[in-house]
Amino acid sequence: MTDTRSTCPYCGVGCGVIIESEGTRITGVRGDPDHPANVGRLCSKGQTLHLTAADSVARQTRLLHPMQRPARGAAPVRTSWDEALNLAARRFNGAIATHGPDAVGFYISGQLLTEDYYVFNKLAKGLIGTNNVDTNSRLCMSSAVAGYKLTLGADAPPACYDDLNHADCLFIVGSNAAFAHPVLFRRLEDARRANPDMKVIVADPRRTDTAGIADLYLPLQPGTDVMLFHGLLHIMLWEGWTDAAYIERHTSGFDALKALVRECTPERVAQVCGLTEEDLFTAARWFATGASTDPQARGATLSLYCQGLNQSSSGTAKNASLINLHLATGQIGKPGAGPFSLTGQPNAMGGREVGGLANLLSAHRDLANPAHRAEVAALWGVQSVPDKPGLTAVELFEAAADGAVKALWIACTNPAQSMPDQRTVRRALQRAEFVVVQEAFTTPATCDFADLLLPATTWGEKEGTVTNSERRISRVRAAVPPPGEARHDWRIVVDFARRLRPGNTLFPYDTPESIWLEHRESTRGRDLDITGLSYAMLEQQGPQQWPLREGLSEGKARLYEDGVFPTADGRARFAALPYKPLAEPRESRYPFSLTTGRLRDQWHGMSRTGTLGRLFGHVAEPAVQLNARDMERLALADGDLVHVTSKRGSIVLPAQASEQIAPAQAFIAMHWGAEYLSGLSSSGEPLAGVNALTTSAYCPSSKQPELKHAAVKVLKADLPWTLLAVAWLPDDRALATQAELRALMGEFPFVSCVPFGRERTGVLFRAAAHDAPAPALLDRLEAVLGLDAPDAQRYADRRLGQRRCARLSRSPERGARLEAFLLAGDARAEAWLKPLLQDEAPAEAYARRLLMPGASAPVEQAPRGKQVCTCLNVSDSAIRTCLARADGSDEERLAQLQTQLRCGTQCGSCVPELRRLVRERDTTPA
Repeated sequence: MTDTRSTCPYCGVGCGVIIESEGTRITGVRGDPDHPANVGRLCSKGQTLHLTAADSVARQTRLLHPMQRPARGAAPVRTSWDEALNLAARRFNGAIATHGPDAVGFYISGQLLTEDYYVFNKLAKGLIGTNNVDTNSRLCMSSAVAGYKLTLGADAPPACYDDLNHADCLFIVGSNAAFAHPVLFRRLEDARRANPDMKVIVADPRRTDTAGIADLYLPLQPGTDVMLFHGLLHIMLWEGWTDAAYIERHTSGFDALKALVRECTPERVAQVCGLTEEDLFTAARWFATGASTDPQARGATLSLYCQGLNQSSSGTAKNASLINLHLATGQIGKPGAGPFSLTGQPNAMGGREVGGLANLLSAHRDLANPAHRAEVAALWGVQSVPDKPGLTAVELFEAAADGAVKALWIACTNPAQSMPDQRTVRRALQRAEFVVVQEAFTTPATCDFADLLLPATTWGEKEGTVTNSERRISRVRAAVPPPGEARHDWRIVVDFARRLRPGNTLFPYDTPESIWLEHRESTRGRDLDITGLSYAMLEQQGPQQWPLREGLSEGKARLYEDGVFPTADGRARFAALPYKPLAEPRESRYPFSLTTGRLRDQWHGMSRTGTLGRLFGHVAEPAVQLNARDMERLALADGDLVHVTSKRGSIVLPAQASEQIAPAQAFIAMHWGAEYLSGLSSSGEPLAGVNALTTSAYCPSSKQPELKHAAVKVLKADLPWTLLAVAWLPDDRALATQAELRALMGEFPFVSCVPFGRERTGVLFRAAAHDAPAPALLDRLEAVLGLDAPDAQRYADRRLGQRRCARLSRSPERGARLEAFLLAGDARAEAWLKPLLQDEAPAEAYARRLLMPGASAPVEQAPRGKQVCTCLNVSDSAIRTCLARADGSDEERLAQLQTQLRCGTQCGSCVPELRRLVRERDTTPA
């Protein structure tokens, strides 16, 4: 077995991993104990990385050869790399020659490596002469970029992970770190144990598991963050809690901000934000003083924030207004203090470093600055870099939908799932004359729109670097060779560039290091100067933080400790930006505020995590969460189907009561795209997951869309005919079978199609309609699930639109086991049939009841419960039963729980939920 040190491809924490491999196979993964980001820890997603790379998964999901679609709507056929790249060069050159360089665009990804990002940026801006290169990081981090630059002068998070160990007050806003950054949240829990006096404030419309750790929870109304921050500053000024000396020595523009917040009185802020004045005063005091009881000896306050601030039509204002608080109180440039933006993707930071956004250039240079453009042109050896701002993500797809952008190149991202306003995005992908998708997997929905599919390498096969949230650069290393004909992303770009402009000398690279060295030189003298860093240092000394200038042996953990900022006068700038309401506030026709967010065990569009049934144990199917009072008012029970409708679209999914959701609010996880949740509009148009609802309205400064909020209405769906099909599948056919089932999803007004299982792989297909569909459709469904076998038991009543089918396996060792079933027209038996199959329980006693409409189980079953611990498959019912016998304090009860069931003792991702269950003190045995 071979061990290879690399980096996790999920969130921006940047955890180090050790990949275990044998020959060409990845066989295991474990946390790297020497990596400073995670010190050996991994979350539930990271711990299963090797399973997503297993041969049985790869054979069914990987794109292994270049594929060309001979015509729109036709199946793609295999082609050669030469033919594929020559075709791409002809089509892009044709669009450029006819319509100009801005007729093409590139949409790339924060999951690319820094070296990949650099060559894409150079291809567009240096070779083609267009700034139309943007990234899905626009959807998650561009407001943080704009906020840092506006106030501090550079896109540079000033804090680091170690600051958790020095903070006296944590202010967490717009971040469910317990789910989005689990390993960092483990470090937060450790810091809290080491410093029991630490105060934690969490501001979030939802009472998330992150809020469970709060000493003070602020359930503010969606979109009111700027008003909250202005109100806190108003109180700080009134009470004398600002740091006048720091303001005088190190900042500018404070008078304008004071004038702006004068009207943000506690009374007004409480009313707008939906908070109490008492809580506002407490939050202001803790933040300003670092929760110190001695105002003369200020403690340290660290802010952690993420998409709740960024994904907003006021994203820049939210970021800047929070940074204002740090500057006004001197809570920056010292251990345990500072505004710390948490990146969502593994290399969103690296993409920002190389200028991988439509308004940026290499090394944090501004496209609008003529001197910066001249510096980059000189470095690249081109006459000039175009000065016209490029189209950002939303603008790029709107332009393609309008016919202005003729050719699109999409790499390592899935806009047909992740972009807002999916109707416009899909129209863009259909109208563009030529669409290239550079991708490792065949499963993302965007692949369905590609004229040309180019197979790329992925985690475990790539070489290069990434930068995490704390400015730490880590090496990504290959443990196994690329499968099939897959090529590295940077190599695909270089090969294309050489064909696009034969004879050009801009792309001489033959290794990722040769690209990185040019990137390193571009940083010389800049705020992110890494001229003292090398691949050799990363190999010998491990991950390093920037800046790390030539002649230094290590980078800086914290920035601005000397109070000098990268601005013209060396002072930080207060940003006096007014509070503005949501782009789409709720109103009488759309009375609910819909927020989106992450699930604990899934990541982004689930092209990787969605291949593992075990990662669906915690949240098995899509749902819209509502407050119990709203459920009662709408006469809804858990599981009832509802239409969730915005001004852009409507989707159908089950409703679910949740204590985390406030009245008049709703929540749907961001991950549910058309691959897992689909249906038909009233006009028969296919609908595309949660982003059929979200708005493309964006922040005017950062151009980041307001994915976090949309105004919606919720109405009970009249879909009386229901269907449930559940089956175990052969490992070597499971994912392919799911793909076949997805081809049937558009036949119903509502469908969810999700995997399940731990040691085995299964699939669940749930649908609903107004009336029973044609029998031929159910025949197709049965055939896909192997229910058309001769030994399957079946029952049908065409008059009532009902059908039942079941298949059992029998063996001398295990007896009869249920392998697959279908309930059409009457799915009431789900309550006992689904656990009978999923638990692989003996089924002989149930045989006669399998086909009886509405039959109940012959023996009483204990409720299965919801999975809480993914690592050890521990359910909430088992946890409650254990807690009923536990005694002592909450910590003692938690310890007893972990000792007896071992839940929360491996990756720790479930610990916040365990704490919530302990606090409930539900002592009724399940």
